[in-house]
Amino acid sequence: MLEIKYIRENAEAIQVAANNKNIDLDVATLLAIDKERIELLNEVETLKSVKNDLNDMMKSATDDERGEIIAKGKKIKAALEVKLPELRTVQEKYQHLMVKVPTIPATDVPVGVDESENVTVYEKGEKKTYDFDPLSHVDLAQSLDIIDFKRGAAVSGYRGYYLKNEGAELVMAMMTYAMHKMIAKDFMPMIPPTLVKDYALFGTGYFSGAQYNHATDEVFQVSSSMPADDFNTEHKGQKAKDKKFLVGTAEPSLLAYYADQVLAEGDLPIRICGYSPCYRSEIGSHGRDTTGLYRVHEFMKIEQVIIAPADVDLTEKLQEEMVAISEEILMELELPYRKLAICTGDMSAGKYRMFDLEVWMPGLERWGETGSASNFLDWQSRRLNARYKDAAGNVKHVYMLNNTVLPSVRPLIAILENFQRKDGSVEIPKVLRPFMHSNKKVITAKK
Repeated sequence: MLEIKYIRENAEAIQVAANNKNIDLDVATLLAIDKERIELLNEVETLKSVKNDLNDMMKSATDDERGEIIAKGKKIKAALEVKLPELRTVQEKYQHLMVKVPTIPATDVPVGVDESENVTVYEKGEKKTYDFDPLSHVDLAQSLDIIDFKRGAAVSGYRGYYLKNEGAELVMAMMTYAMHKMIAKDFMPMIPPTLVKDYALFGTGYFSGAQYNHATDEVFQVSSSMPADDFNTEHKGQKAKDKKFLVGTAEPSLLAYYADQVLAEGDLPIRICGYSPCYRSEIGSHGRDTTGLYRVHEFMKIEQVIIAPADVDLTEKLQEEMVAISEEILMELELPYRKLAICTGDMSAGKYRMFDLEVWMPGLERWGETGSASNFLDWQSRRLNARYKDAAGNVKHVYMLNNTVLPSVRPLIAILENFQRKDGSVEIPKVLRPFMHSNKKVITAKK
């Protein structure tokens, strides 16, 4: 969400940004409603001021004066009974449009309609060649007995799965390796809550509007009935006051940690990495990637976020730093990958600049996204009310960035498919072996 003064001063550029990001927003309509909102606010404030003056006059009024004051008071009350509902209606329209207002993207962001117009910045690493037909991760997982999709679907439902044997071990090795990497890069480690209130998801842009929309938002809402405990006021059978949701990434929890806070400029930038389970409903993905791990409802991930001062040039450097760490990880995992500059039509409203990293998956014969790096400037911090005080004592909104360090499932696909051998076994990347039992080097079929 942007400041209305900024929107008024940059209306044309914001309209272009909305069009390029495929956002249904008429900035002229927003500004007209804003003008009506201000006029009604002034009228209501004037009426309330007169009402207060009349109340003060009543304290010292004579009997003859009281009748006239009471009559004026009734007129003021009647006028407020008309104006207040009008103001509420206009404010609702105003808020509905304000949450749609996009960040104006960086000048180097490609203009495009959808993901087909994302631009490949570069590719790194050589795609492996095989003297046999490479198997998909689904076939490898079943033959090596490391993932059970059948029992996963029976117990969890559509897109459910069990990681087992070396599959479970390998994923935990990936998470531990990535967390150690981030700590070595001076990122503060956190394990944040995965059950959050709605403001954390609205604040970070994971709701399409001001409130959760089950038809469009790829977020799981949990039941609001729960037993009483030390942190809730609910009692048996009584619904919780706050709705609760499962996060699809650690980003909302990590950024909401600083909601309603005023930080010191000297403490910025703050670098954090967070481990969390992730839950995604995949509403817009029905019929796509229906088998295997590529698109699932739950997985694990290490995420990185940076809380920065309001300096655009600095945030661009920080974003490159974040992407470089993810690239370093993919290189150490010996996975061929490419970097994409995401076009306007494939960016959400709040993003200023965005890059994706994709790895090559030979069994699936495709590139697969393993992470995204996004710079939101102050779009998220204004929603979360996260600020800092600069050296001159001015309070400003921080700038917020996020990036995937390493998710559990898609890199696992890439490892299985890129490191498979002719005999059906899979070699374990060297950097992960220290985190495997007995420094295991190869996953072989069970006898």
